[in-house]
Order: sequence, then C-alpha cells, then structure tokens
Amino acid sequence: MDNGINRTKGVLFLKELDVHSIFVIGLVLIMLAAGVTAIAKKLKQPYPIALVLVGALIGISDFSTLSSLKSFITQGEVFHFVIVTLFLPALLGEASLKLPFPLLKNNKLSILALALGATLISYLVVGFSSHFILNLSIQAAFVFAALMSATDPVSVLSIFKSVGVNKKLAIIVEGESLFNDGMSVVLYQISAFYLLTYMDLGWEGFGLGVWMFIKVIFLGIIVGAALGYGFSILTKFYDDYPLEIIFSIILFYGSYLLAESVHGSGVIASVVAALILGNYGSRIGMSPTTRLNISIFWDVAVLLANSVVFLMVGLEITRIGLSNKWGIIFGAILIVLIARSIAVYLSFILDKDFPWSWKHIINWGGLKGSLSIALVLNLPYSFKERDELLVLTFFVVLFSLVVQGLTVKPLIKFLGVLKAE
Repeated sequence: MDNGINRTKGVLFLKELDVHSIFVIGLVLIMLAAGVTAIAKKLKQPYPIALVLVGALIGISDFSTLSSLKSFITQGEVFHFVIVTLFLPALLGEASLKLPFPLLKNNKLSILALALGATLISYLVVGFSSHFILNLSIQAAFVFAALMSATDPVSVLSIFKSVGVNKKLAIIVEGESLFNDGMSVVLYQISAFYLLTYMDLGWEGFGLGVWMFIKVIFLGIIVGAALGYGFSILTKFYDDYPLEIIFSIILFYGSYLLAESVHGSGVIASVVAALILGNYGSRIGMSPTTRLNISIFWDVAVLLANSVVFLMVGLEITRIGLSNKWGIIFGAILIVLIARSIAVYLSFILDKDFPWSWKHIINWGGLKGSLSIALVLNLPYSFKERDELLVLTFFVVLFSLVVQGLTVKPLIKFLGVLKAE
C-alpha cells in the first residue's frame, strides 16, 4: 500500500466535495446505520455487530451508488475526526452522565483494578509479546499494546440488557471502559510519540514517562472537575430543559477540547465532567422533567453515534490490504486474548470474593472497538510500521466484535450470570 498516493487521492477527493455533497453522504450514512440498527433490534441481536458486518459487506461490494460514501468515509482523516472529535465526547458523556456515583464508589476497587491494573498489565504483556513473537519494533509493539488496551462495552452492555445481567457486573464493565479509555489514549500518546526518546534517556526517561502519564491524567481530572462543578452550579439558575441540554453539550465537548488544548486527557475530562453533572448537578439544579429530557436526548444522540461508528468500522476494515499477513494476524489475536486473560485474572488475585463467573464474562467481554481504529489511523504516515499496525488492529477489532461479541450471550447463559445472582 502506497500511503503517500492514497493520502494524496484522499485529499483531492475531499477538495472535490462541497458542503451539500458532504451533507448528502452523511445523510445516506445515517439512513443506512438507522436501517440496520432497526432490523437488528427487531431481531433482538446486538446492533453493533450487525452494523460492522453490513459495513464490511458494503465495503467489499461493488455498488456504484455507494462509491462516494465509501470513498469519503474510508479517508483516515475523516474517520479519526468523526470518531474522536465528533462522537467520542458524546459517547463518554452520555455513559458517565447516567452512572450513579454511589454504585461506582461501592465498586471502586474492582473498577480501579481493571481500569488501572488490568490496563497496565495488558499493555506490558501485549507490548513485549508483540516485540519478541511478532517481531515488531519496540515502538510499534507498544503502540499496538496501547491500542489493544482500550475496551468498548457497547455490544456487551446491549447483551447484558437483553438477558438481564447482574447490575453490579454491568457497572463494573462500564466503569472499566470509561476510565480505561483515558488510560489507553495516554499510553498511546507516550508510545507513539515519546517512547524512543524516553528509552534513550534510560532511568531519567522512565521517570519522565511516568510523570507525563500522571500529568496528563490529573490535568484531565482537574479540567473535568472544574467545568463539571461550574455547569452544575449554572443549572441552579434555570428550569429550562432545552437550554440545559445545550449546557450538557457544551460541557461534554468543551471539557474534552479544553483538556486536550492544555495537554491533558480529554477522555478523562469528559468522563469526570459528566459524572459530576449527572450526580451533583442533577441533584441541586435539575427538575425531574429536565433530568428525563436530558436522558432522552442523549439516548437518541448516542444511538445515532454508535450506529454510525460501527457501520464506519465495517466500511474501514475492507480497505486494509492483507499482503499474506494471516500468520501475524492470528498471532496478534492470540496474544491479545492471552494478555486480556492474564490482566483480568491477575487484577483480581487478591479479591477472593469476586465471583469467578464474573471474571470469565469480564475477560471474554473485553471487546475492542472504534477507539482502537481511530487511534491507529491517527498515526503519522511517516510511522515506519503503520501498515502492519493497521492490519493487526483492524482484524483484532473485527475478531473481537464478531467472534467474541456473538459468543458472550451464550457464555452469560451458560454461567448463569443473571440479576438474581
């Protein structure tokens, strides 16, 4: 794959489009996504998996009427912008807004064990294994490790709702994903842009890496907490749910962009801001009508975002050239699965009371998703092993969503992880 030629073609294609054409392409994408989602929900199947499969089928097909859609969506810059800038703050904000803080607090040790402990363990296992077994360079190996540290619970949580899984388990899975995404993005930034410099500096570089990790996370927490508290106070002066919905939009996107502008974690900032608004702000400044309407608005926004995102993932997967890489692909899938198992079971080694059946669900349900693909597409075209990382990431995500996603439900029923437990 000649990245220079592909990128040039992509830029020329984008320049040829006017605002009207982009709007039409976006509308067609939304219509396709909504149609597939509606059918999947009617058949009581996980809609993210259906969207990925349909997107992949469209990608490999030769429908001339959809050629503009495929050409537009599969540009790396477009995909990264839509996932990371346009949809990620909304997805993070909606999930955090509805998470009750008391339940998070009651399960904080389990969530921290996964979001911090399991993420770091997985990062190290995948990184060293990819270097020594897959023969990736040390930098590419740890970039891949960071990409594989992010989990996407959308498919799993939709399955949880359909079969009625224990609420505590659902909170732990969702809490892990929210905080783990922030960790993964920070690890990605360090691995992709600073790792070699830090390695050359030896122990000093190790210290700098740890400091950057801590700084980025805490800047995100500070920005998110400040804006979340400020907007929560602001809601006390209004009883106007359309206006307060607008406040929530500004908060989710503003906290993300402000944190990124000061080199903090936008993901962490959005999560913290939404948590504060959903728990503190809703209690001191929102009427029941406002809380209901904000919840409904974000339900609609997130269903739309998830539908478009997973359809785009399917479309994007089909543009990756294999070039006889099946051996390294299967090796990468195996490494990621083993690393996830080691990370989950090791993280709970001191918690003797945590049910083994829950550990099995958390392990197999640690799916990879759109964030991993968006981050790998954000790698500079000059990155030496970018093509290899694209192939590995895309096929691990595809395996995760389709194979693991379709087998989580039978596993839940087999283990009997139900509400009554």
